[in-house]
Amino acid sequence: MNITIDKEISARRAIRRLALITFGAALMAFNINTFVHAGGLIPGGFTGLTLLIKEIFLRYLNVTVPYSVILYVLNAVPAIFCFKFVGKKFTLYSVLMIFLSGLMTDFMPEMFIDVIQLHDILLSAVFGGMLNAAAILLCLFADATSGGTDFIAIAVAEKQRKDAWNYIFVGNCAILVVAGSLFTLEKALYSIIFQFTTTMVINSLYGAYHQKTILVITARPTEVYSIIDEKTHHGATLLKGIGMYNMEERSLLYSVVYSNEIAPVMKAIHAIDPGAFINIIKTEQVNGRFFKRPKD
Repeated sequence: MNITIDKEISARRAIRRLALITFGAALMAFNINTFVHAGGLIPGGFTGLTLLIKEIFLRYLNVTVPYSVILYVLNAVPAIFCFKFVGKKFTLYSVLMIFLSGLMTDFMPEMFIDVIQLHDILLSAVFGGMLNAAAILLCLFADATSGGTDFIAIAVAEKQRKDAWNYIFVGNCAILVVAGSLFTLEKALYSIIFQFTTTMVINSLYGAYHQKTILVITARPTEVYSIIDEKTHHGATLLKGIGMYNMEERSLLYSVVYSNEIAPVMKAIHAIDPGAFINIIKTEQVNGRFFKRPKD
């Protein structure tokens, strides 16, 4: 019976991941063919590098190379690295995202592309950056990436347990400097706005690698710790104290968890102890033993 339930859960999760990745790939392809194309932008990451190489071939060699071909070649080595060191399913779903986005970018019908007809580069940069972030976030929520520098960012986050998006932003700016020297500086500067918007949106909405300290004052410390352990696999420290309002003994549980684990933990704690007092604090850095859920 349990095996059947587990298979159903796995099937639902796989369908959800496939749906998120497909939608994310469609959004990314649509963004490249509309906002990015309308503004003549060179986004950061391997997407921007692909467009840059494609433009160089067209401008200097008069050869039109399909977007998908360049994208697949660039992602080959990072994909192999992630397959070996991060996770097999994680990498395969990411490769599916790369394959679909490349294919959709090359073969998207004109009826979809004609929807966006912008002549303002700043609007293209801002809204294109937001749409690019949405596509990447859909992949991240599916436990995958859009490939390229995202492979690198996830690998760093897995090993160092901290965000790497800001470092990726710096690398993306380097790509844009090259684009500015080869083409126009104006387009390169607008492309930096595009990438900055993408980075800020991702940092704001994706908290899987952000850590939070949770402090719980409760009369049922054993049950509360069981919840923290069951839902996050993180440990906790029990401290005893005196509540100064009524001078009664209180138990304080201290633990550090990932930000996306906070909501379910708080809900479960209040279900067994409605009177629990919970304080959540942003954690800048953790040193020592800290459970890291592996990629599949």
